[in-house]
Amino acid sequence: MIFSVLVPMLDENVKIQRVVDRLRSEGVEHVVVVDDGSRDGSSAVVEQQGVRVLRHPRTRGVGRALATGLADLRDRGFDVAVIMAGNDKDDPREIPRLLAPIAADEADFVQGSRWMKGGCVGGDMPGYRHWATKLHPQVFSLMVGKRVTESTNGFRAIRLSLLDDPRIDLDQPWLDRYELEPYLLFKAIRLGYRHLEVPCTKTYPPRTEGVTKMRPVLDWWSILRPVLLLGLGLRR
Repeated sequence: MIFSVLVPMLDENVKIQRVVDRLRSEGVEHVVVVDDGSRDGSSAVVEQQGVRVLRHPRTRGVGRALATGLADLRDRGFDVAVIMAGNDKDDPREIPRLLAPIAADEADFVQGSRWMKGGCVGGDMPGYRHWATKLHPQVFSLMVGKRVTESTNGFRAIRLSLLDDPRIDLDQPWLDRYELEPYLLFKAIRLGYRHLEVPCTKTYPPRTEGVTKMRPVLDWWSILRPVLLLGLGLRR
């Protein structure tokens, strides 16, 4: 089983350095960073460390960045993608925890969960994020017909053959922003692929390192709406 870490990035020239350094310290061999139109020199920081960088000439959204990266990994013959945040919230030491169920042929989609037993939230997590990341899984569970503890955390591992299923279409324009991740999780579960959760750590950086790029109302609606649209049969 050959895996690559996939990191979407937008204007993270300080934090992305730490992400790459931590991945290298854990011996991760294959990494691809998708730069979604950064204007702060983030790509140059990554390229200086010999990491593969795919660039969008303009910002299209994290969903489109992930779709670009997943297509690249499939084209290059990787078996599994491990998705991590570009802002240093995820711990590379926990990658084996995501990969183990796939390597044992027990899962096709492994979701990292900060809220299940053994999971942890650290750092300066905004208050609204706390309740939103707990409410979203409740709605998600209702719509998908399976109880989950985590549906918004971007730290996950995916068997790439899952994307050969024609019922999963990542090229739809409505998935460009934050919609793609819950869409993919929803589809994996509803279509009968083997889904597991494993505990993980989510560490929020101090406010002095910059505010979150997510807007509390618009972007959380972007995360919630694919669950409602798919659950009600209004999208495919």
